[in-house]
Amino acid sequence: MNIKKILSKKIHKSMVKIGIPEKYNVILRSCKKKELGHYQINGIISAAIHLKIKPNDLALKLVKNLNIKTIISKITISNLGYINLFINKHWLSNQINLLINSQKLGLTEKIISENIVIDYSSPNIAKEMHVGHLRSTIIGDCIVRILSFVGHNVIKSNHIGDWGTNFGILIAFLKLKNKKTNLLLSDIEKLYKQAQKKYVKDINFAKKARLYVVKLQKKDISCFKIWQKIVNITMNYNYQLYKKLNIKLTYHDTMGESIYNDMLSDLIIDLKKKGIAINNNGTVIIPIKGEKNIKGELMAVIIQKKDGAYLYATTDIACIKYRYEKFKANRIIYYVDSRQKQYLKQIFQIAKKAKYVPSNIKLEHHMFGMILNKNNKPFKTREGENIKLNDLITESVIRAKNIILKKNPSIKKEILEDLSFKIGIGAIKYADLSKNRINNYIFSWNKMLSLDGNTSLYIQYAYVRAISLLKKSNINLKNFLNSEINFINHYEVNLAISFLDFEEIIFKIVKKGTPHILCNWLYKITVLFTLFYENCNILNLKDHILKISRLKIVFLTSLFLKRGLYLLGIKTIKKI
Repeated sequence: MNIKKILSKKIHKSMVKIGIPEKYNVILRSCKKKELGHYQINGIISAAIHLKIKPNDLALKLVKNLNIKTIISKITISNLGYINLFINKHWLSNQINLLINSQKLGLTEKIISENIVIDYSSPNIAKEMHVGHLRSTIIGDCIVRILSFVGHNVIKSNHIGDWGTNFGILIAFLKLKNKKTNLLLSDIEKLYKQAQKKYVKDINFAKKARLYVVKLQKKDISCFKIWQKIVNITMNYNYQLYKKLNIKLTYHDTMGESIYNDMLSDLIIDLKKKGIAINNNGTVIIPIKGEKNIKGELMAVIIQKKDGAYLYATTDIACIKYRYEKFKANRIIYYVDSRQKQYLKQIFQIAKKAKYVPSNIKLEHHMFGMILNKNNKPFKTREGENIKLNDLITESVIRAKNIILKKNPSIKKEILEDLSFKIGIGAIKYADLSKNRINNYIFSWNKMLSLDGNTSLYIQYAYVRAISLLKKSNINLKNFLNSEINFINHYEVNLAISFLDFEEIIFKIVKKGTPHILCNWLYKITVLFTLFYENCNILNLKDHILKISRLKIVFLTSLFLKRGLYLLGIKTIKKI
């Protein structure tokens, strides 16, 4: 249930009754100071000025027409017309019981299920994944989980860079050096770097490489076998990384650029026929109206070179067409960094103009910023190389292991390995997901592995406390699922009320693709639970009804923390 939505509807009805025009947005907010109220109605002053009455008088009229007695136990009005609402404890008790009995922790909003394609991770072939792939991979995975959770049909698309000029260069170099393809990915990456240097310096080699590009596009048997072997080596390595990171991508979700190769010649013909693409001295381009480059010239997207080779843009336009026709997509979301903003805007514009997708289909670029070091520079090695993702994972697990050993030196080896992995991976993912994706952020080992503050470890530790309490109580809460919850103090009430925000949080993320909102809410839950844990006696209570009440709050906390961390792609732990 969405408490703010329920109350806002009732407030709106009261507004209409007393003649407040809709343009005056009387809104509901959570009170920062809970002693003043749990929720506050704002916006009365501007409406009162329009209606030429005192804000306090208008607030009184609004309250008089509010039909919220079952939900609200007390209403106060300030001299300035701010309306403060206090939640009815009996009503709150009923809602908590409904949440405990709910399969989806209170999600009641009915949705029309859509086919949503999520384009994320998208590593290049013949290279190890590096830290630059982290944000796309983990943010995309989190959104897949959340959209699936609310009931959408999500198609995961790992749009790997497995086609194009780079492969012509690599194949030409492997043939030149007479290299077999039974190599490690690290070996292939070294050979690829050597091949690139030769491509730039050696004109004859460059010509040969371009010839191999065209051969590959025409599926020459020899080239195709080498290409397939390189792709398999790379993706076998990448899927081991996905497994470590608890990412839902599988082999079935691999949808590389090569899939669309057979569509490209027909696409060029069709775009020309529609007058969208034109020949320009042997090159096929699509002029972009209204957009100019630095020199003030009209911009154009190249979709075919003079030698017949296609470009990324050609593939990306075909990809949109394919996703709509194959998956009947209602929404296509790209998790690609902010540097691709203009490019994707142009590709979306072309696909719509060509009518490869109807105008009502949403093409969305959920861009994200960069990961920086403490000097606000891109997060790289001292040599200026991109940090390998596997190295980052290894380092985080080692650091997590050291933290655990400080707290528990005698911990069993197998438990230590499991815990350090869950904590280390959780720290990397949460550090990223807890930041607004549109912003750059500074990477900090100390902050991300802290037991205090907005970190995964802080939340994982709260979960450990919650399940430990439940285990020690030795009470079967199934026998008390519908019993009244006895709220005695504000620690219990504030924590219970915060549970009611879950649906609102989830659907904000569904709309905007911003998982940091969920992280902030989980952190809030954890802080409130910690205050409740430290200030409320639970296990030693003689009052059995109060004990059950508090254990139910603990139980619901554990459910929300576990579900919330799962939606972020982070595993819970049972001890530390």
